[in-house]
Amino acid sequence: MDKLLNKEELIDFIGKIGEEEKTDIYLVGGYIRDEILGIETYDIDFMVVGDAISFAKTVAERLKTGEPLVFKAFGTAGIWYKGLKIEFVGARKEVYKLSSRKPRVSEGTISDDLERRDFTINALAKKVNSKNEIIDLFGGLEDINKKIIRTPLEPEISFSDDPLRMLRAIIFAAQFGFKIEKSTYNAIKKMKERINIVSIERISNELIRILSLKKPSFGFKLLRRSGLLKIILPEVDNLTGVENQNGYLHKEVFLHTLKVVDNIAEKSDDLNLRFTALLHDIAKPPTKKFYPETGWTFYGHDELGGKMIRGIVKRLRLPSSLGEYAQKLTRMHLRPISLSEPNVTDSAIRRFIVEAGGYLDDLMTLCRADITSGNPQRVVVHLENFNRVIRRIEEVKEKDKLSEFKSPVNGHEIMQVCSIKPGEKVGILKKMIEDAILDGVIPNDHDEAYQYLLKIKDKVL
Repeated sequence: MDKLLNKEELIDFIGKIGEEEKTDIYLVGGYIRDEILGIETYDIDFMVVGDAISFAKTVAERLKTGEPLVFKAFGTAGIWYKGLKIEFVGARKEVYKLSSRKPRVSEGTISDDLERRDFTINALAKKVNSKNEIIDLFGGLEDINKKIIRTPLEPEISFSDDPLRMLRAIIFAAQFGFKIEKSTYNAIKKMKERINIVSIERISNELIRILSLKKPSFGFKLLRRSGLLKIILPEVDNLTGVENQNGYLHKEVFLHTLKVVDNIAEKSDDLNLRFTALLHDIAKPPTKKFYPETGWTFYGHDELGGKMIRGIVKRLRLPSSLGEYAQKLTRMHLRPISLSEPNVTDSAIRRFIVEAGGYLDDLMTLCRADITSGNPQRVVVHLENFNRVIRRIEEVKEKDKLSEFKSPVNGHEIMQVCSIKPGEKVGILKKMIEDAILDGVIPNDHDEAYQYLLKIKDKVL
């Protein structure tokens, strides 16, 4: 096939291959759902009544896409075509063991296949190149119309078979703005502990999917109400609740956190930044203290939060680079508050810029999103202070060219000038030069730094 096909032409083309092969081919699941909802989709799932892997190989050969990716144990195969992910699966039955969410698969009918789907809105099928109406055995079209998430089978059976579906119910509800049907939702609350048989990698993937939504707070509120959040991310679940002491109430940290996440989501698609927003205040519960004269405090929650994030990232088996990023921003997210005072020196601003390094823009985005007070006057004051810090940062960066900051005299040059070998003294001298620049003693210039090295080296050597 030399001609490039659009999506509709591609579906017709695959249907014609099915006719030639005397094989019934159906569009199934999410593609039909998204088409009804008017959502652009790049995943197309075909149900093949017969050998799906063999059919996928025929399609791949005709489209010249290369060999398909085959999952023999599940009778599925996939190809990529012009940015479209196309999957072929044989009509099948599935039988699950209580200890695993991996099914034993056998050949089945179209009814068997639709029955095994996670939710009615995904249990839809339509024969390709046929004028027949959509096959809807479980009321999926009505559920789409009513904006309801419901399982085709009894929800206890569905969630027992594959507990990951409990998370997926919440994701679909949050993604489409649907409601989870009452018995389905009650089954999630009842069977929440069964999520523990799901691999942590799959759970982490679903958490990231919730964070990627347009309004992540919807999904995390459902997770908390269902009880799932306490199992899979207890540190965030612990943020709920408000205490009252002598008329002093502190902010509801869980709702504040979700507001910060939503604020970030409005400005950035960066999932690392959204993840950091979710965790930036996780150390408030263990650092919370009450003082009768002043009220509630959370001293040190920034530093302790950074330490806690390391363990969370490791437990969720997320990339260590994400952990380092989230720790850095969490530890620094209160710093701009102290820099908003009128008498703050250029030196303090310089140190903040250099310490933040390449994370500076993301850190400031997080700090702005962290302004969530329900008091409009307080928001105005906080924003004025924040904007003052932004202006000072830009002024100092322009003045000192700190966006390119590094010690003008490197370690190799220090060793040559001082006739010393690599070691602790090289690091001490380099830091003394950097501190002198940051404190405004000398400008960020090689010659000035070199002369300063000659001046200080004998003190260290």
